[in-house]
Amino acid sequence: MFLLQYTDGNRNMTMASNSMTMPMSDPNAWATAMSNLGMPPISMNGQQLMPDFDPSLGLMTGIAPMNPMMPGLGLAPPPLSQDAPVVKEIIHCKSCTLFPPNPSLTDLPPPVTRERPPGCKTVFVGGLPENATEQLIVEVFGQCGDIAAIRKSKKNFCHIRFAEEFTVDKALLLSGYRIRLGSSTDKKDTGRLHVDFAQARDDLYEWECRQRMLAREERHRRKMEEDRLRPPSPPPIVHYSEHECSELGDKIKDDNKFPESVRVLLTWLERGEVNRRNANNFYSMIQSSNSHIRRLMSEKSQHEKEMEEAKDKFKTTMAAILAQFEQIVSVFHAASKQKAWDHFSKAQRKNLDMWRKQVEEIRNMHNEQLMGIRGEEEMEMSDDDMEDLSATNSKDSEDSGVSQAEALKEENDSLRCQLDAYRNEVELLKQEQGKNQPIRSEEDNTHSQQLSFLQQALQGMQKQLLRMRDELKEREAELEKSLEDKQQLKNQIHNLKAGLHNLQTTHTLQLETLKRDDRGSEQSANQVSDVTASSVVSCSQEKEGLPEKNPPSPVHSERDALLVGIISTFLNVHPFGASIEYICSYLQRLDTKINPGEVEALLSRLPCTFRQELTGVGASLEKRWNFCGFQGIKST
Repeated sequence: MFLLQYTDGNRNMTMASNSMTMPMSDPNAWATAMSNLGMPPISMNGQQLMPDFDPSLGLMTGIAPMNPMMPGLGLAPPPLSQDAPVVKEIIHCKSCTLFPPNPSLTDLPPPVTRERPPGCKTVFVGGLPENATEQLIVEVFGQCGDIAAIRKSKKNFCHIRFAEEFTVDKALLLSGYRIRLGSSTDKKDTGRLHVDFAQARDDLYEWECRQRMLAREERHRRKMEEDRLRPPSPPPIVHYSEHECSELGDKIKDDNKFPESVRVLLTWLERGEVNRRNANNFYSMIQSSNSHIRRLMSEKSQHEKEMEEAKDKFKTTMAAILAQFEQIVSVFHAASKQKAWDHFSKAQRKNLDMWRKQVEEIRNMHNEQLMGIRGEEEMEMSDDDMEDLSATNSKDSEDSGVSQAEALKEENDSLRCQLDAYRNEVELLKQEQGKNQPIRSEEDNTHSQQLSFLQQALQGMQKQLLRMRDELKEREAELEKSLEDKQQLKNQIHNLKAGLHNLQTTHTLQLETLKRDDRGSEQSANQVSDVTASSVVSCSQEKEGLPEKNPPSPVHSERDALLVGIISTFLNVHPFGASIEYICSYLQRLDTKINPGEVEALLSRLPCTFRQELTGVGASLEKRWNFCGFQGIKST
C-alpha cells in the first residue's frame, strides 16, 4: 500500500493501490531493495544487515543517499510543521515508483507555472521517461480522478484531460516527483515530472457554456423576483348599465364597500355616462355619497381623540422617564462626593465619570424634547386654556419651586409673544412712514410719536424679559442647592446614627478582646475605651447639634469603628508606639483579610486619636504610631 497525503485548505487525499510486497524473512532481498534506494541496509529494529556497505554503490545514480529515519519513509514519524502544508511521501505503483523532491531543496523557489485558464480540466505533464506508456500514465494520474482523454507525444510529455476541475489541483501535487520504472536505473526508465495547467479549446467551450447557462438562470431568477414584487393591476371598471347602476346604488350605501363604489361612480362620471334618462340615478348615488360625510367626520373626531390620548400618555411616560433619569443623575452626583469618591479605584472613577456625562446628555435631550412638546401645545392653546393649564399645574405640583419655575417659563413665553407682536407693529409703521414720506402732515407726527412710544415699550419689555430670565436661573439654582443640602443632612444624620451604634458594639468587643488577650491590662483598656467612646459620643452630639458646620465622620462603617477601638487598646499598652506592620500582625490574628493600607488610611483619618512619629537614628529609623486620644480630647 502507498499513501499520497497533502493539505490544501480543507481537503485531504489518500491514494492506495496494491504494490509488490517483499517478504521480511529474506534479509538479502531487503538489503538489495534498500541499497537500490541509496540507504544503508538496516533491519526494522535498527541493526545493520551488511557491515561492509558502501553508500556510493547504490544502483540509482545521481540520487543522494537517503536517511532511513527521514520523514516520509515510514521508519520515523514525520514532524508536524505548520510551515510545510504539503507532506509528500514515496508512491509505489504496480509498474513504477515515485520519489518526492529532495527535502534539502525546499528553500528553493517553486517551479514557475502558467496562469490557470478558466474552466481548466487539462494538465501538461512533462519529464516522463522515454519508455513510459499510456497505461503507466493512467496508473499514476488515475489516482487523482477520472481521466477523460490522454494525448501523448512522441517526446517525453503528454496532455491529460480530466472529467472534473478539482482533480487538476490533485495532479499538480505530483509536480517535482522523480519517477522510476520498476527497479531499473536506466536513463530511459527515469525522469522528473513537471505538471502544469494547459489551455484547451474544449475546456474553454464548456466553461463558456456553463457561464451562459448561469447567466440565463440569473436572468430568469431576476424576472421571477420582479414579477413577484410587481404590484397587482387594478381591476377593470365595469361599463354602465341599468343592472350595474342598481347594484352600485346598493353598494355605495355600505360603509365597507364605499371606497370601491365611489371609484366606479367617478369613472362613470368622467366617461360621460350621464344623460337625461339616468340623471336621477346618478343624483341618488351622489346623494348617498354625501351622506357618508357625517360618518367620516365622526371617525375623524374619534381618531383625533385617540391621538390626544396617545399624546397625553406619551407625555406622562416621558415625565416618568425624566424623573428616573433625575434619580440616576442624583446617584452619580452622590457617588462623586468626597466621602464616596475616595474609595473607588482610578478605573472605576473614569467609568463613573463617563457614565455620568452620558446620563446627563440623555437627560437634557429628553428634557428638551418634553419642553418642545409642551411649547407646541401652548402655542395651540388660547389664553384661557393657558390660564387653566397653569392653575392645574400649580395644584398638581408637589414642590413649590418646580411650580414657580414653570410659571416663570410661561411668563417668559408670553413676553416673547408680546415682543414679536410689538416688532411686527413697528415694521408696519416703518413701511407706512416710508410710503407717506413725501406728504408730511399731522399723521406723520402721530406715527413718529407712536413709533417712539413703541420703541420705549420694546426696550422695557426686553429689560423685563432679561430680569425674568435671571430670576428663573436664580430660583432653579436655589432649588437645586436646597435639594442637595437636604440630601447631605439626611446622609449626615444617618452616618451619626450608624457611628453611635458602631461605638456601642465596639465597646463590647473591646471588653471581650481584652479579657481574652491580656488580663492584666483590663482596667486600662476599659478606661481608654470609655474615654474614646465618650469623646466620640460628645463629638457626635456636637455634630447633631450643628450638622451643617461639621465635616462628615472619618469612621465610615461599623468595621472601621471596631478597628479604631482595638487599635486604641493595643497602642495604649505600648507607650512607645508600634509600627504599622506590628499592628497589622496583631489584627490579622482576628481577621486575615485586614490590609495594612486600609489600617494606615484609617489611622491617618484620625489625627486627634493617633499620631505618627519617627524613632531611631540612621539605618534604624522607623515610623511608629502612638495613641494620643487623651491629649486629643483636651484640644478638641
